Amino acid sequence: MKVGLGGTFNILHRGHRALIDKAFETGDQVIIGLTSDEFAGQRKTRVLPLIEREERLRAYLRTKGENWEIAVIEDVAGQMDRRTDISALVVSPETRRSAEGINRERIARGLQPLQLIEVPHVLADDFLPISAHRVIRGDIDVEGRLLRPLRVNVGSLNRIKVDAVTNVLSRLYGEVVIAGTDVDPEVPEQPMGEDTRRGAMVRASQAMRDADLGVGLEAGVFDTEDGLYDIQYCAVMDQRGHYTIGHGMGFRYPPAVAELVREGWTVGRSFQELYGWERDEKKVGAIGFLTKGALDRTALAEQAVMAAMVPRVRKELYTDL
Repeated sequence: MKVGLGGTFNILHRGHRALIDKAFETGDQVIIGLTSDEFAGQRKTRVLPLIEREERLRAYLRTKGENWEIAVIEDVAGQMDRRTDISALVVSPETRRSAEGINRERIARGLQPLQLIEVPHVLADDFLPISAHRVIRGDIDVEGRLLRPLRVNVGSLNRIKVDAVTNVLSRLYGEVVIAGTDVDPEVPEQPMGEDTRRGAMVRASQAMRDADLGVGLEAGVFDTEDGLYDIQYCAVMDQRGHYTIGHGMGFRYPPAVAELVREGWTVGRSFQELYGWERDEKKVGAIGFLTKGALDRTALAEQAVMAAMVPRVRKELYTDL
């Protein structure tokens, strides 16, 4: 099967390579439509000369063998609206609409529509799509690596939450810039059930602002068959509005605490009333008190943050991100 693919290929980056790779996986011959200088200049700024773009494109195509050709194109269709030897087009989310227009033209000409094979965006380390203009601007390199620290806002001024996010993201990404922000989670003082997840998402959304990621942490209580459990949720939002969500381990509260919480008390007030919590004990939290210091609030929050980051750590496996 002969497969077509078109583009400017201004700076050949990992996203371009994903499109080309898919074309070779799909067909036994690949036709690359490369925009002319005049056509590319109508749609983009700071476009490299055709001779440079073609040289880099050829260098990568040579790694794929010999069953390919490059055709310089002067318009969006690039003859794909009338060629009878092409069976499929590989497209990106941005070029799919143009490809659908090509198919309408083919149908109008009495030709079979082309199979459209969409390749998802390849995301950079800030979870925005890799693009040539971002490479040229100096935000990322051609592999999508950030050329500056990752910027993260946490939807809380609570030092424990900010420290938990800092600890996890520093391990994952090295240099990061973390800031706590004051937000309204829009949940009751003592979140219950799904309010916990929702509160984490609201915190992440309100914290985002001009950061790469907004992170929200919310601990809540979940009433189950065998008692009342504490579960902390974390939501991580990127600039595209995509969330990834996770939670840490759940642990059961003592029955006396559960009874008071069901009557409307907060967990903190319940522990203070029942066990005479002092200031230092509040710092380690319920988990520190119940484990006799084996686990503290920061470590517990880190579990939720890491769980929420799992799809972002291995973003190539989570195609819905």
